[in-house]
Amino acid sequence: MLRDLAAVLGALLVLAAGWSVLGTLVIPRRVHSWLTRCVSLSLDFLFHAVTDRLDDYQQRDRILSAQAPVALIVQIAVWLGVFEIGFALLLWPFVASSGLGGAFEQAASSLVTLGYLAPHSGGPAAVDDLASLAGLGTIALQIAYLPTLYSAFNRRETLVTMLDSRAGVPSWGPELLARTHYGLGTGVSAVSELPDLFEQWEQWSADVSESHATYPTLVRFRSPRPLSSWVTAQVAVLDAAALYLSLLPDAVGAVKARLCLRGGFTCLTTLARAYRIELPGEPDPNEGISLTYQEFVDAVERLRRVDFPLPRPTEDAWLDFLGWRVNYEAAAYALAWIVDAPPALWSGPRRRPVAPMGPLRPLTLRAGKPPLQPG
Repeated sequence: MLRDLAAVLGALLVLAAGWSVLGTLVIPRRVHSWLTRCVSLSLDFLFHAVTDRLDDYQQRDRILSAQAPVALIVQIAVWLGVFEIGFALLLWPFVASSGLGGAFEQAASSLVTLGYLAPHSGGPAAVDDLASLAGLGTIALQIAYLPTLYSAFNRRETLVTMLDSRAGVPSWGPELLARTHYGLGTGVSAVSELPDLFEQWEQWSADVSESHATYPTLVRFRSPRPLSSWVTAQVAVLDAAALYLSLLPDAVGAVKARLCLRGGFTCLTTLARAYRIELPGEPDPNEGISLTYQEFVDAVERLRRVDFPLPRPTEDAWLDFLGWRVNYEAAAYALAWIVDAPPALWSGPRRRPVAPMGPLRPLTLRAGKPPLQPG
């Protein structure tokens, strides 16, 4: 009776592990699995138990950069471990003379396809065949899974890297508008190019939404540069688009800016809900946002210093900006907190309290002249 109950438990474990493998590596949508969730939560707890004690952000970033790759290794080990336990319990009734230890030994022999223990009857042979297929299939799928992950990662990071020179490091929406109008030092405004940038980021949002919701591990893959992050880059572009529409009532390419915002907050909301973050169904501008009016005024002053066109009163522009930002602020702040993104301006709180960091502005060096501070 005990062995029969163990066999039933083993079958359930095999099914759970198989469903987790299929849902994570094969099915092209987000499939919730208690196995993958346990691995994710456990590693998140362990890594942050270490990094939350560190004051220096770059040290925390170096440690957290290993979290996602370690999760991939631990995940496959957990799958194989659960398969091992499940198939051993399934084999136990057939190898009663060898005991439970013998069942585990035979399951391991089949799972790794070494075959150093051969079954002598039809029942164990069938279970061994299933174990071999499960072990070999899991490893093969994981190997095929890695190029997909890193391809999506590289596509994501291309625009994030390009944004570093446009919006500073760490990225900030008002800085993107200021530098674009300033012409990156040329003195020739490039504001007319912003609609094309917004269109690129609309496509980027669609790509990231699909790939990162299907493979949530990608959310924790960090940028190669410590102060860069896909979350803060996305927030910077959305803030720039919201400011563009709020400050310029007759903005050229307004449709592209609106589509960028729509794609952006859809992307952030989708990923936040993939991590089971509770968000309001319909954000209400009357409830306000975390960003303060004074912070908005300071950003407008930054734009005014580079003679950015500001035809609207700041108070009126604030109301429109608030109406746009309420759609993505909560999701963006939650994701930035989860991944411990760089403490960029307008990107919300972090696990460890730290003052927000403005974008770095390198000195402009000219031969024979003192260095110039950028505008």
